[in-house]
Amino acid sequence: MSKVFIVGGSGRVATELIKDLVAAGNEVVAGARHPEKIVKLNGVTPVALDLHGDVAKIASLMAGRNAVYFVAGSRGKDLLQTDAMGAVKTMQAASRAGIKRYIMLSSMYALEPEKWADYPALASITDYNIAKFFADNYLIKSTDLDYTIIQPAVLTEEAGTGKVNFGPGDETTNPIPDAAQVLANVLNADNTIGKVIMMRTGDTPIKDAIKAL
Repeated sequence: MSKVFIVGGSGRVATELIKDLVAAGNEVVAGARHPEKIVKLNGVTPVALDLHGDVAKIASLMAGRNAVYFVAGSRGKDLLQTDAMGAVKTMQAASRAGIKRYIMLSSMYALEPEKWADYPALASITDYNIAKFFADNYLIKSTDLDYTIIQPAVLTEEAGTGKVNFGPGDETTNPIPDAAQVLANVLNADNTIGKVIMMRTGDTPIKDAIKAL
């Protein structure tokens, strides 16, 4: 069992992720600006988390956890302080709290800005991808965290298929339940540490795709 802290605990991905983590026997503390919106399940503790706050406060909320997920997103409303600097603060907080494992939800090709204009679905979220470009680069180059970065295609509110393809490709969508399941399954997959994993709808069962990395 892992003791997990989730940043952005009231969001669409977080809701599915929390369900998956709890089903796997993990203990979850989920932070959100509106903790009353976090899914109510046994094994889940909601806490108020403001990414505009200071690193010390965020670190205190993470105390006692052994992994952090960043799945927060402002949906274009607060890109600098939430999606970019908010992410950086949580990395700094994790280090301050003595937590090594850090799993980031990012965006397809976030580290390859030359690709964004090639795909209309990505071009339409350029500002979000800019925020993710800086957050992902900080995680890789400016921390010593045991990171995994998941870069899904555009997330859709469709039923999950339980199947994905990893790596570059032209498919530009991902059902939210599949993205959440990948996030949950990489938690204890040491072969994903230090990796950036691009992901999209595909034909490989999620567990097999992770094992093959």
